[in-house]
Amino acid sequence: MKKINSKAFRFDGKTAYSAKETPTLIDPYYKSDADLSRQFGELSDRMDQAQNQMHAHEKYGLVVLFQAMDAGGKDSSIRHVFQGVNPSRFQVASFNKPGKEDLAHDFLWRFWKKLPERGYIGIFNRTYYEEVLALKVHPEKLEESNIPEEFLKNEAKLWQQRYSDIAHFEDYLHRNGFRVVKFYLHVSKNEQGQRLINRLQDTEKQWKLSDNDLKERKSWDKYMSVYEDAINATASRNCPWYVIPSDDMDNQRLIIAHIMTEILESLPVTFPKRDNKEAERLIKVIEKQDG
Repeated sequence: MKKINSKAFRFDGKTAYSAKETPTLIDPYYKSDADLSRQFGELSDRMDQAQNQMHAHEKYGLVVLFQAMDAGGKDSSIRHVFQGVNPSRFQVASFNKPGKEDLAHDFLWRFWKKLPERGYIGIFNRTYYEEVLALKVHPEKLEESNIPEEFLKNEAKLWQQRYSDIAHFEDYLHRNGFRVVKFYLHVSKNEQGQRLINRLQDTEKQWKLSDNDLKERKSWDKYMSVYEDAINATASRNCPWYVIPSDDMDNQRLIIAHIMTEILESLPVTFPKRDNKEAERLIKVIEKQDG
């Protein structure tokens, strides 16, 4: 069985992303449930160790972005991939429709507030990319954003400016020691439809779906187009996108866990060194305290 090659899912501006040409289902990287569990266990241990080093080093951090259509597997991937990481050292922020206070500020303001500290992993479940995805599909909602009318006259220019703002924002984070990891969970419309049906047949999950969610499915092709635009406009060497085939959720999670482990282990971090004499002195202090 072939090994996971993270470059196969990476878009860094060298090659254009195309939704139609990018598969939503590929051969699994696991042989059985037991093999899947074994691989997850190994990756979890490696990820936790690498995160511990990053936390102790205190100069780097990670901002991990998850974008997908509804039922793409964002929540379950976050739960499974990071289950072995010390929960005190990562944080998850979910972003829904902006509120009144959010709309009184610039479009990136509410995301700035949730950025992690150095040494931590910050996870965004839906992200500032909604400002060039959902809004681009429904540009009539721009009027609710309190943007001055002078900037709404040329819609095409507005989107290009936002792509540029986002790219500069991510580059700024990178230059300050925060790796920006962007995952787009690429699921097919048919697979999404089956997952939505499954939700409606589960009394504990029915509340997640509404008529408005089904109305959004009518804009599927438009969403695929705006995802292409956003990914191609903001993919770079330092802040690439990873487009994950997501019709097989186990495979999806395994690929994400592999990429996350690779990125964490690639950071130039080490545990701080303490002078042995200083350590011996502290041991004697403890022994003296304990009589």
